[in-house]
Amino acid sequence: MNQSELIEKVAETADMDKAQAGRVVDAVLGAIYGALKDQEKVSLQGLGIFDINDRKARQGRNPATGETIQIAASKSIKFRPTKSLKDAVSPSTRSTPKPAGKTAAAKKPAAKK
Repeated sequence: MNQSELIEKVAETADMDKAQAGRVVDAVLGAIYGALKDQEKVSLQGLGIFDINDRKARQGRNPATGETIQIAASKSIKFRPTKSLKDAVSPSTRSTPKPAGKTAAAKKPAAKK
C-alpha cells in the first residue's frame, strides 16, 4: 500500500473526501516524523513502537579494497511491532496447547551401575 492508497482507504473508512483524508494522513505522518526528529519515542497502540537507536562508531572494511575504514557513529530508527500485529501477519503456532506427555527429565535414560 502506498500513500495515495492509504488516503483512499482513510477517506472510505472515515466517510470523508480524499482531500480531507490526505490532510489527515499528512498530519499524522508529520507528527510521527517530528517526534522522531526530536528524539522522542512514538508508541501507537495496536501497531508498534518507533524508537531512535544509537549506533556506536566502529571499524569496518571496504569490500572492494579490503582496506580498514572508520564508520562514524549514527542514529537509526527502529520499529517494534506489537504482539497483536505480529499475530495478524503470522499467526503463532505456539498458541495451541502442547500435548500432555513425558517431560524432558523423564526422557533421560537411567544411569547404569
